[in-house]
Amino acid sequence: MTKSEVKLLGAWPSPFVMRARIALNIKSVSYEFLEETFQPKSQLLLDSNPVYKKVPVLINQDKPICESLIIVQYVDDVWSSGPSILPSEPYDRAIARFWATYLDDKWYPTLRSVRGAKGEDERKKLIKEVGEGLTLLEDALNKISRGKDFFGGDQIGYLDIAFGCFLGWLRVTESLTGVKLLDQVKTPCLAKWAERFCAHGAVKDVMPQTEKLVEFAKMLMAKMAASTPN
Repeated sequence: MTKSEVKLLGAWPSPFVMRARIALNIKSVSYEFLEETFQPKSQLLLDSNPVYKKVPVLINQDKPICESLIIVQYVDDVWSSGPSILPSEPYDRAIARFWATYLDDKWYPTLRSVRGAKGEDERKKLIKEVGEGLTLLEDALNKISRGKDFFGGDQIGYLDIAFGCFLGWLRVTESLTGVKLLDQVKTPCLAKWAERFCAHGAVKDVMPQTEKLVEFAKMLMAKMAASTPN
């Protein structure tokens, strides 16, 4: 399959776009990355994802697939090259999907809310909730990995991708708040896992630099402040 047959519509700061990129890299799929600027949204994006009008969108042989975790599962189903991404056992797949849903529905929205917290009390409350979530994920890693390097075992799997894509924004939050969230003392296994994940060949070239993400976050915060009425 040629590179031009597989396209990914995305934006470099998006953790959800990173999920698709990591999955494609794991499977050694060549693809064309089309950077969205959103000023305005491209017609290709609007045509490919008319429901949500957001990235990522994977286009394979002119057929669009939307939503990051659906894309990851699709990549795993379509390309047999490279290791499997989803666990082989139905129970293990269900557990991985449970934690991926927790990350998207609860943990990451809380992490994202820290940057827009109104007042020190709210910020501390949100940071505490993020830390509690990391403790839960530390326990999940110990159980799911069965002592191996990743949630997926010896190789990066579905839950590694679902969680690992947020590590850049976790570091941004640490930088902006001065609070260490991924702690070597409180969550030692997660801290080591994060190092291994970011150094993995499928990840390291698509993980944005923390400094670049921090500048992007500051720009977003400035825009938010400017649009908020006094």
